[in-house]
Amino acid sequence: MCGRYSFVPTKEQLEAELSDVDLPAQLRIQYNIAPTNMAYVIANDKPHKIQEMIWGLVPSWSKDGQPNGKLINARAESVTEKPSFKDPIRRRRCLVPADSFYEWRTQAGNRKTPYRIQSTDGKLLMMAGIWDEWGPRHMRTFSILTTSPNAEMSALHNRMPVLLNKEEQKAWLSVAPLESILPLLKTAPDNSLQYYRVSEKLNRVGTDGPELHREEKDPPSLFDLA
Repeated sequence: MCGRYSFVPTKEQLEAELSDVDLPAQLRIQYNIAPTNMAYVIANDKPHKIQEMIWGLVPSWSKDGQPNGKLINARAESVTEKPSFKDPIRRRRCLVPADSFYEWRTQAGNRKTPYRIQSTDGKLLMMAGIWDEWGPRHMRTFSILTTSPNAEMSALHNRMPVLLNKEEQKAWLSVAPLESILPLLKTAPDNSLQYYRVSEKLNRVGTDGPELHREEKDPPSLFDLA
């Protein structure tokens, strides 16, 4: 799954990968984006403008329209079948930009250690997403598509976000029929990601700041002490 990520782009990343997208004058930096937070997406209804939506899809047919964060991810293998996702995957697709996402490794005593995952080439990660709109307030929400892990991610988790390259991004936001975009929902190539351990402060929702991106050293193992 993808349960936390960050959007802290460098000037070089913005110029290289988001130069054709209208950005706000004051771009909000987020080190710890959590479910139900507002976050940036590029949606297919306005593919040249970055928008803000709530993370955690609320279907248009929801009775209460409450963004409870239960639908933050959509499995690529079943996205066309689930009632909440089968309409958005056909008509309402988006890109979710991130400079990194996080996963946790469970240690002894059920201690959860977070790791920050980035691209090996220094580019932004463009995660495949779907969105929907609810009610007279036109509340917009989104989910991130996930798939099976590549070699490096399998050491941390059995799922990972669907990551799209430049050409795939264009196809994802196009009016292409479902049959032609489903092949995009694949695992990223091996050796395309790298990760390192970060502070357990990340475990607390609402914590934010550059210290969450600082590398923490793994404690020595028994083999290191031998």
